[in-house]
Amino acid sequence: MRRWQVLAGVGMVWLAAAASAQAPYVAIEQRVDPQQLADVGLTPAQLQTLNRLLREADARAPAPAPVVAAAAPAPLPGAPTPAPMFPGLDDGPIHASVTGQVDGWQPGTVFTLDNGQQWQVLKGEMKLKASRSNPPIVVVPGIAGRWFLQVDEDLPKARVFRIR
Repeated sequence: MRRWQVLAGVGMVWLAAAASAQAPYVAIEQRVDPQQLADVGLTPAQLQTLNRLLREADARAPAPAPVVAAAAPAPLPGAPTPAPMFPGLDDGPIHASVTGQVDGWQPGTVFTLDNGQQWQVLKGEMKLKASRSNPPIVVVPGIAGRWFLQVDEDLPKARVFRIR
């Protein structure tokens, strides 16, 4: 059974090498572990023949066709919009100002923005050196619907979620 596993592994290595036509042929002795090669039990003559056959097969293999990205078709009028691939990343950042003083934040802190939105801190903690009055902020989307509130680009962001 072990001999078949090694041969299957050698075959997969050969297929991978054939798929990448730019790479020069590499002999089996350099691709697999010497113990695995010994387990197969090939004589030096058989190994040499196998290498020759694989090298010739590589030479005959056609070059892979270049991959061309197709443009997405225009949606039909009235057709539903597909869900975004990465929820949240398709949303743009929200630029606003916090109403009131900001001394820092910790989980549970609620920021009320001048546009009426409220965002609560889920993760992150920061104590500002100086209190800021009505500072401009940016709420930035992240992967999988996560949002991050940025008071200053040089400070860490707080992970937040919208409550209103």
